[in-house]
Amino acid sequence: MDVLIQGITSITLGNIAMWALGGLLIYLAIAKDFEPALLLPMGFGAIIVNIPMSGAITQIVENTPVEGVLNVLFNAGIATELFPLLIFIGIGAMIDFGPILQNPFMLLFGAAAQFGIFFTICVAGLLGFPLREAAAIGIIGAADGPTSIYVANKFAKELLAPIAVAAYSYMALVPIIQPFAIKLVTTKEERKIRMTYKAESVSKATRIIFPITLTVLTGLIAPNAVPLIGFLMFGNLLRECGVLDRLSNTAQNELVNIVTILLGITIATTMEASKFINVQTFMIIGLGLIAFIFDTIGGVLFAKLINLFRKEKINPMIGAAGISAFPMSARVIQKMAQKEDNQNFILMFAVGANVSGQIASVIAGGLILMLVR
Repeated sequence: MDVLIQGITSITLGNIAMWALGGLLIYLAIAKDFEPALLLPMGFGAIIVNIPMSGAITQIVENTPVEGVLNVLFNAGIATELFPLLIFIGIGAMIDFGPILQNPFMLLFGAAAQFGIFFTICVAGLLGFPLREAAAIGIIGAADGPTSIYVANKFAKELLAPIAVAAYSYMALVPIIQPFAIKLVTTKEERKIRMTYKAESVSKATRIIFPITLTVLTGLIAPNAVPLIGFLMFGNLLRECGVLDRLSNTAQNELVNIVTILLGITIATTMEASKFINVQTFMIIGLGLIAFIFDTIGGVLFAKLINLFRKEKINPMIGAAGISAFPMSARVIQKMAQKEDNQNFILMFAVGANVSGQIASVIAGGLILMLVR
């Protein structure tokens, strides 16, 4: 009874606010289907770590630290970068690089759509964030949760929770954010542009050589990106080699599912009210939105620039698909194209740009790790 009374009297407004935030994340995951695999564990984790004297996180009991299970998982899986890297194996096994190999110029859109990362780093710096923290915030624009977590853990562990919440929340809101941003910089006629898709077969040898070659080239350009791109491409090699279907299926399903559950609930260790509720958190969430919007705008404007020199025009919305939110962004672009012209089919181009965004976001993360000291 004494423990119950002590627990009740220890509840703060911050605890209640975090319970409300946890409930909101759970609601968005279940009712709105917004990134449920991550938002639901994160939401529930936010609730349990904000219960007074929660045994889920490390507590001081009679002047002796008693380690909580979530802290154990955090030290084993996030502090070591293990969880994000394992997820990359599964993502790689899910991705078909065929659309890029058929249209290699789509890689340019993946690069252009990372503009929001570097723009946001500059804005965060102007707002007073140290360079390493600004870089960790800017990487939200990668539209790639594991990359955001990986970089944040290197540069700003104390900002991990708001960065993760912002990254996954905005990824879930891509169907709302991208149409708004695209319409800001395109005309109706531009959104109606049709493109002719010529399907070309890609040999098995090419599909096998591609992940190996890309890993080596990326490693030479940005050595710090090798863990990220290496695990991503290893997963893809499992998919394409043709002799490890069992391992490929395991990576796509069991591995990703298990690690995603652990990653989501473990991030909650950094969501204690005393650490999470502050002006800095709201600034990070706002900067994350800026990163997503300017990623989209950067990709679209790059496509419009290319159109100045092309006889056969590109639908500039393809550039917006260069973010890493795969395959959600590609679907959004196709839906927008058909809303303007129900006979306009640009999905395969959008998928190519979207897949290139997955590669570009990982390389961008590696470059930031290499350049920022």
